[in-house]
Amino acid sequence: MMSTRLQTATITYRADVVGSLLRPPELKRARDRLEAGDLSHHSCKQIEDRAVDDAVQLQDSVGLDVLTDGELRRFAFYGHFVESMDGFDAHGGWGVRFRDDTGDELLLRRPIVVEPLRWRHSMGAEEWTYLRARTERPGKITIISAMQAASYYEPDRSGGAYATREAYLTDVVALLRQEVDELVRLGCTYIQVDGPAYGSLVDERMRQGYRERGADPDRLLDEAIELDNAIIADHPAVTFALHICRGNNQSHYYASGGYEPIARVLERTDFHRFMLEYDTERSGGFEPLHHLPEDRIAVLGLITTKRPELESKAEVKARLAEASNYVPLERLALSTQCGFASTIEGNRITEDDQRRKLELVVQVAREVWGGS
Repeated sequence: MMSTRLQTATITYRADVVGSLLRPPELKRARDRLEAGDLSHHSCKQIEDRAVDDAVQLQDSVGLDVLTDGELRRFAFYGHFVESMDGFDAHGGWGVRFRDDTGDELLLRRPIVVEPLRWRHSMGAEEWTYLRARTERPGKITIISAMQAASYYEPDRSGGAYATREAYLTDVVALLRQEVDELVRLGCTYIQVDGPAYGSLVDERMRQGYRERGADPDRLLDEAIELDNAIIADHPAVTFALHICRGNNQSHYYASGGYEPIARVLERTDFHRFMLEYDTERSGGFEPLHHLPEDRIAVLGLITTKRPELESKAEVKARLAEASNYVPLERLALSTQCGFASTIEGNRITEDDQRRKLELVVQVAREVWGGS
């Protein structure tokens, strides 16, 4: 008899979405006014709700198999984590340098833990329950990975709160497990874990940076796998996805390289779906997909969110055919390469570009795998 784990893994959404959508200008202005004290929380929530309604309508109208709330209530993809508890300086950590293919660079200040973490409220209950009430299509919620949270610890400034990174991560895993339990209790059956920090380990330049700071990148990888497995354990009726990209901030990235250096993530984690960035040559080839176990799905991010140019159907189909040399087509699915707005500023594309790219995901998925 097939195990519950294998039964869950066969739930296949062919036209998937990574998470974030472009924030409408009204919502950005509302957040600025709220922070300035010129707008009440009640009024800001009404504006958020209208923006989420529009995001749900967009995804529903293009025909995606699964929807998110667009992460519109967050200042960044990790905002739900930082804002749900006391203990973080949201913008006080060391900076991550993003760049684009023209050489332009920008710096993003990461959060940093400065006090022992104290639960304030659920990270995603509001997002999930609102989404659940507004669509009959399957929905999902996104949370961050343990490895992403690990980067918010800096010994010099975090040591007063936690003597070691391991002590901090013990709390992180407990809090993320508590969040998963709550989301499942509220009826969520698809949870995506965002792990761009895994993507840093595909880049030899960044791996060397870890070594220079006294960390073995391969040991970090093994620890991250163990921690994320602990976070998603014991929920056999839930589909879990891991999203790995190479950085996504205002159409900039921070890492380049194929997935081979982290291929054991595919082999050793307990995720059912792996959402993998494959929109440019920076992503390497499809060869690492041969590490994918037979009961898992690879969701290929073949359509970029970083540039407005629209890929052709023929190009996307050809790349799916190429990938099927390593993983059978029935164990593949399609999505955009990342979210459209991992940070509140959003990528440098328009809302019309965003719609056309989501439509392309659905059109190709229907023509390749069928369905309606």
